[in-house]
Amino acid sequence: MKPPMKNLNLFLFLLLVLGIHLSTVVSWKKEEFRNCNQTPFCKRARARKPGFCSLIALDVSISDGDLTAKLVPKTPDNEQDPDQIKPLILALSAYQDGILRLRIDEDPSLGPPKKRFEVPDVIIPEFAGKKLWLQRVSTATIDGDAAPSSIVYLSDGYEAVLRHDPFEVYVREKSNGNRVISLNSHGLFDFEQLRAKREGEDWEERFRTHTDTRPYGPQSISFDVSFYSADFVYGIPERASSHALKPTRGPGVEDSEPYRLFNLDVFEYIHDSPFGIYGSIPFMISHGKSRGTSGFFWLNAAEMQIDVMATGWADVESEIALPSEKSRIDTLWMSEAGIVDAFFFIGPGPKDVVRQYTSVTGTPAMPQLFATAYHQCRWNYRDEEDVEHVDSKFDEHNIPYDVLWLDIDHTDGKRYFTWDRTLFPHPEEMQGKLAAKGRHMVTIVDPHIKRDDSYHVHKEATQKGYYVKDAGGSDYDGWCWPGSSSYPDILSPEIRSWWADMFSISNYVGSTPSLYIWNDMNEPSVFNGPEVTMPRDALHYGGMEHRELHNAYGYYFHMATAEGLVKRGDGKDRPFVLSRAIFAGTQRHGAVWTGDNSAEWDHLRVSVPMILTLGLTGISFSGADVGGFFGNPEPELLVRWYQLGAYYPFFRAHAHHDTKRREPWLFGERNTELIRDAIHVRYMLLPYFYTLFREANTSGVPVVRPLWMEFPSEEATFSNDEAFMVGNSIMVQGIYTERAKHASVYLPGKQSWYDLRTGTAYKGGRTHKLGVSEDGIPAFQRAGTIISRKDRFRRSSTQMVNDPYTLVIALNSSQAAEGELYVDDGKSFEFEHGAYIHRRFVFSDGKLTSVNLVTTSPGKSRFSSESVVERIVLLGHAPGPKSALIEATNQKVDIELGPLWLQWGRGSAVLTIRKPGVRIGDDWTIKIL
Repeated sequence: MKPPMKNLNLFLFLLLVLGIHLSTVVSWKKEEFRNCNQTPFCKRARARKPGFCSLIALDVSISDGDLTAKLVPKTPDNEQDPDQIKPLILALSAYQDGILRLRIDEDPSLGPPKKRFEVPDVIIPEFAGKKLWLQRVSTATIDGDAAPSSIVYLSDGYEAVLRHDPFEVYVREKSNGNRVISLNSHGLFDFEQLRAKREGEDWEERFRTHTDTRPYGPQSISFDVSFYSADFVYGIPERASSHALKPTRGPGVEDSEPYRLFNLDVFEYIHDSPFGIYGSIPFMISHGKSRGTSGFFWLNAAEMQIDVMATGWADVESEIALPSEKSRIDTLWMSEAGIVDAFFFIGPGPKDVVRQYTSVTGTPAMPQLFATAYHQCRWNYRDEEDVEHVDSKFDEHNIPYDVLWLDIDHTDGKRYFTWDRTLFPHPEEMQGKLAAKGRHMVTIVDPHIKRDDSYHVHKEATQKGYYVKDAGGSDYDGWCWPGSSSYPDILSPEIRSWWADMFSISNYVGSTPSLYIWNDMNEPSVFNGPEVTMPRDALHYGGMEHRELHNAYGYYFHMATAEGLVKRGDGKDRPFVLSRAIFAGTQRHGAVWTGDNSAEWDHLRVSVPMILTLGLTGISFSGADVGGFFGNPEPELLVRWYQLGAYYPFFRAHAHHDTKRREPWLFGERNTELIRDAIHVRYMLLPYFYTLFREANTSGVPVVRPLWMEFPSEEATFSNDEAFMVGNSIMVQGIYTERAKHASVYLPGKQSWYDLRTGTAYKGGRTHKLGVSEDGIPAFQRAGTIISRKDRFRRSSTQMVNDPYTLVIALNSSQAAEGELYVDDGKSFEFEHGAYIHRRFVFSDGKLTSVNLVTTSPGKSRFSSESVVERIVLLGHAPGPKSALIEATNQKVDIELGPLWLQWGRGSAVLTIRKPGVRIGDDWTIKIL
């Protein structure tokens, strides 16, 4: 969110007082934010030529299971030279599942002015137990090098190589020596070491009206990373651009900026830009047809800039001849501070790389069931009467929803954990009325704390010294929604625990167990700060500068809030917290959304690659504001957004308070019907979505996936980001233009696809030109899959818990299919102790079998359900059979033609096994007679 336009004269006065330019508030202006040439560490790194690095590896040995070495200049300068590079310490560690970790830091025994920041609490504790303790190192001369290389075991098919002179690290295949990923192959590594300031030096950096004191001087790190046998690279969110990363430098690229990773509150961000917005995850994935997939992750929370080089860049920039490979993609990674703590993931498949990455940073949290349903939000629902009116209108129009949200104006003067008691005099009662229908409420809690001595949160934070400090050591005072504000130093575990306690029912007066939380503005956003964020020289726990941890501030805030909700429920209730700022590991703590988008077709279009990219980096639970946050969507755009948003993992409508009200029933009867249909599709597919969230929770594989993740050898999918997979069974193609009558849809694979609404079969491996109606967007079920649905109309997901299931079997050319269903209590952590149902459904040789996937053991919790299967739909089955036999009970049930969707009762008639009545948690077999 950004400042409202009401009371404009007062607002303009405040802007003048604060020295803020109006353009930062009215719309996105690139001059308000630094580009690479205005960012000294980026400008320096980009100016270096290939072969710049002079470091070589010496004293190579095995220590504590790691390969260790010192990096020193090949030709040392005079030892009295104050600019002499001191040895750096390198360590290579191997881990299970083909993961290589590279750490490079200053030698603490040489007395650097301070310890460089290492990002805590991102790598999960379990990862340490996967370390392979290296026993020996092999030394060999490779590819005619004059100097040797050290080789260590990584996995059965791969090994890691440390080249001594010139210094280089890479992973290669054992069988043929082919490289997978390398670092410093082009000699662009640079590590600016901390040192004492010399007389006359000016370390300050200035941008617009702000000055960064930079007390420790230049401390940036940069290096090149190459991905071999790669056609495209993806990842490094967050940005509003294509899924496949476009080159930013080299032949054919003019005046392009690197991809910027610097968490920023960017008002009305533009699409198709490398500019960073609210989150930063320095994780990149490469994919190619010939070799497969690999990944690279740099655990670093300082500002980062990343170049993707166009083919032939080295020939243009190098002063020496370097080999060029068209199948290799070179990148340049540049960070303002920190250390090298980098991870190489060898794949070889897309899901392997995501699994490897989430084994380091954690798999996504398992959400509560209600959170996977539809959310209704606006800045702001005015008062309790407004809340009650909106809630009742959903029931009146037979539209289900699960969560109603309140933005900043529900508080007492923007003091979080409070209520405006004039507008919301009875918050517990208001929440109780929603809870009686199985619904929930979310309120917003941002990190800026109003500096008001009568406000208990501020008073306590001040007394305990819990705020971030400015460069002079005083509590940092910035400007945000409440006016003068300070920010909890959430890097500190003690302060995170204190913050978590704020969410108890006793501390958050007026809250109830059915209330959940939204963290906004947690980049952190500071209206009068440089680039609308906190100054880089602000000070945190342990004496760390804000520059070193900026991109992780929102992550720690999200973590503490989620922990607060867990504490509130005595560890029994899964939290739901939505965050705007993101970092590596965010997936462990809750959901995210793509921020303040606009009611434009281009923003509808770019929402898909944004969500796909987040999924690749572990963040499955994401979505975009349906309808666009800013502006007033035409009814057609709004309907199309609902039809697409119904397939987002996080499905929420949201709007700015200056927009016209846009609840689903406000656009005429026909549009209400179309929006209702879209929301009903989501509710019917909730069992399928919930099963996918469990898959993400166990494997890291995202709920919504790029086509190439399921079809990794099909080049036609590599750059397709208008369509996406929901799990492995459903493909969705958005409609991104107004008054569209046709859509070109590429259906990958060799098997058929069945239209989700009509059951019509289309051949795979080709592009189809399909007619498009207002009724829905193209969506298909993949042949060979089985999905689970619930088709009854209910007010909320909570009221659907005991409803019967429909299984939709889409047969492939072998008349076979399979799928899974996961069910638990939808809210507690008991699933972690075995309290769940997990079934695999297999259709083969005319039989449908339900197989138990739960491994039981003594002491494990149990979960059971009385829900039954009421319909089994057969797509692609030859007509003719009249009945089926439930083998366990020897009971016959009818097979007849019926509607694919009970909701509409239209479309093609399909073979349906009626009322088999088998329980979802039981073993059973149904045979077609």
